[in-house]
Amino acid sequence: MRVSDLFIYPLKSARAIALPAADIDAYGLPGDRRAMITDPHGHFITQRELPDLARIEIRPEAGAFRLLMQGKPEISVPPPRPEIRMDVSVWKSTVSAAVADAESNRQLSEWLGREVRLVFFDGQAQRTANAEWAGEGTPVSFTDGYQILVTTTGSLRALNDDLAAHGEGSVGMERFRPNIVIDTDEAWPEDRWAALEIAGIRFDLVKPCSRCIMTTQDQLTGSREVANPMPAMGRIRMSADRRVPGPLFGWNVTPRGSGRITIGDTVKIIEERPEGWALKVRARE
Repeated sequence: MRVSDLFIYPLKSARAIALPAADIDAYGLPGDRRAMITDPHGHFITQRELPDLARIEIRPEAGAFRLLMQGKPEISVPPPRPEIRMDVSVWKSTVSAAVADAESNRQLSEWLGREVRLVFFDGQAQRTANAEWAGEGTPVSFTDGYQILVTTTGSLRALNDDLAAHGEGSVGMERFRPNIVIDTDEAWPEDRWAALEIAGIRFDLVKPCSRCIMTTQDQLTGSREVANPMPAMGRIRMSADRRVPGPLFGWNVTPRGSGRITIGDTVKIIEERPEGWALKVRARE
């Protein structure tokens, strides 16, 4: 097995950036989910609420950012001033974040047709993953909950096979917004993986990823008038474990070291969970 793709999402819920190689640190892939859009009260906003975020492209540049959106004037966002901060919420976490300059926020609000704030996870920001799954003191940025999301090509093929069998089209891996994609012949082998090694770095698979409406949206346009993977996941990937309810695709992963990984790197299984993950039995059709 080998690494087939690497992605970061510098602005949470905006477009991905594909990488040929990536450093790994305690937060995962540097630059991933280090910026986020909130409402004026600091509550985070994603494609679940605002599908147009899929249309935003972000380009990091020497401590600053450029934001691009088709049909809109480019926004050049200067480095935030660390003393200008606000408390923001990401699910159950509250984070002290740096806030973008007023002009950038004004332009971005015009783009999106509502008042928003652009905030940054800087050196003063602190947040940790759920200790029950990832262990005590495990740092995360503005991700939904964990440092890295891993998916496999074999599992996507199996999902698309089910979609095709029901005449429901097909979807690409971008719908699931992974960081690391592993090329596999087998479907769903990740359910049995407890830990992997890539380029000498240990990665613990700590929790399967339950999926939501974002998987139903085109990741370039935000449209929901496209093939929908949720019915297939409902048929073949419904969790039977109450701790992680709903349809599953991919695994949340915590790195236990640092280094650099590259597309083409060998992936070694170093620890397994033979029982896999409990799924609901598929009903007869």
